[in-house]
Amino acid sequence: MDRRPASLAVRLTVSIGAVITVVLLTFGWIVERSINNHFIQQDVDELNAVVQALTHTLATLPTNIAPVELNERFADAVSGHHNAEYRISSDDGIQIYATPGSNLDRFSRIASPVEKITVDTVGVWKDHGQTFRGAVLRTSSDSSPGTGMLTITVATGINFHLHYLESFRNYLRIITVAACLIAILATWLAVHQGHAPIRRISREIRKIRSDQLHIRLQPSDVPAELVELATSFNGMLDRLEAVFRRLSDFSGDIAHELRTPITNLKTQTEVALSQSRSVEQYREILYSNLEEYERMAKMVSDMLFLAQADNNLLKPELVKIELEAEIHNLFDYFGAWAEEREVGLELIGEQMCIQGDRLMIRRALSNVLSNAIRYTPAGQTVIVTLKLAETRATVQVANPGPIIPAEHLNRIFERFYRTDASRQRGAEGAGLGLAIAKSIVEGHGGAILASSTTQATAFEISLPSIGC
Repeated sequence: MDRRPASLAVRLTVSIGAVITVVLLTFGWIVERSINNHFIQQDVDELNAVVQALTHTLATLPTNIAPVELNERFADAVSGHHNAEYRISSDDGIQIYATPGSNLDRFSRIASPVEKITVDTVGVWKDHGQTFRGAVLRTSSDSSPGTGMLTITVATGINFHLHYLESFRNYLRIITVAACLIAILATWLAVHQGHAPIRRISREIRKIRSDQLHIRLQPSDVPAELVELATSFNGMLDRLEAVFRRLSDFSGDIAHELRTPITNLKTQTEVALSQSRSVEQYREILYSNLEEYERMAKMVSDMLFLAQADNNLLKPELVKIELEAEIHNLFDYFGAWAEEREVGLELIGEQMCIQGDRLMIRRALSNVLSNAIRYTPAGQTVIVTLKLAETRATVQVANPGPIIPAEHLNRIFERFYRTDASRQRGAEGAGLGLAIAKSIVEGHGGAILASSTTQATAFEISLPSIGC
């Protein structure tokens, strides 16, 4: 089973919520690092102050000082730094002085001496549940007992700092979670409100029925991001409305075209049955009925051909076709009818060839030519012109006659379309010939156009050409 994609609201909420969460966590980490660096710098400053005080005391000690006075001087040297611990020892490891209760002997042995106490040179260690930050320095003093280098180990307890940072982290986590939840909720509400125009458009779309295809969305009433959607939807409605109108007209035309021959058959049959008639009379009635049956059969055949063309079910057998020869064959076929109507036929142009289904191309040309002969006044001539332009072969069928108004030119290729809706077709056909011609030409990768002036009405068929 295919999984349904997540909604836009969920996608946007999750995306924006994730970004906000990352931003808040990053901000919290930066704040925490800043506070931690501040504490480290504060400890470094305190340690440097202790070292400075001890160094000054060492520099001012008398040569022969009693141990009791020595302890008092070292104790007084850092009297303002209650959290600091320090240890002074000689070069051979003998302790000279250490703050009461401190245990810096182990750290002084394992830590590497540094020249200056900085953020990068201090070390951290734990001892009996206490955490310290400190450093080991070596200095010289000629005033202290013995001679040579002295080792100063200084440290300060940082439990208070660590407890504060831990409390701050917990508080920051709570604040971050709460802020993320609030931000995600606010984002969802904003996205939900931002999608209100889409929901409104959806409600308007749901109101549209097959009998209300005239309804259109107003692009001026939607946000800029939805203008293209509204315009595209209106375009789709335009196409649907046109299709529904053509379908409705098509259904009405089918009913109208079939009603005439059926009415004729019914009337003739009723007349034939109204009284006894001779065999010859019955024969004439049956011949008349046969003409109506042939008319309906041709109409059904044409409709079936168009239905197959619409669904790409036609499979043309492609062969090489010489257009000049095909036109001459059609002239021979329609010659008697044209002569009866006192209409001349003339071919102008050069030899050219196309590739297509011979029967289909002949049918398309036949429909256009017969239509031209039908509407040409007596004494006038239908002119067929062959033209070759690069890779396109053009067949133009022009005939003098009544001008076709411009509003009808784009619709004369529609099925059953009449330029004069009040006129009955009678014997001129069901009105499918030009529609069939268009389907055949377009099925061969070509195009058919119509133009009409006071001089002539012309149908121009353009098809891909090949060498003869």
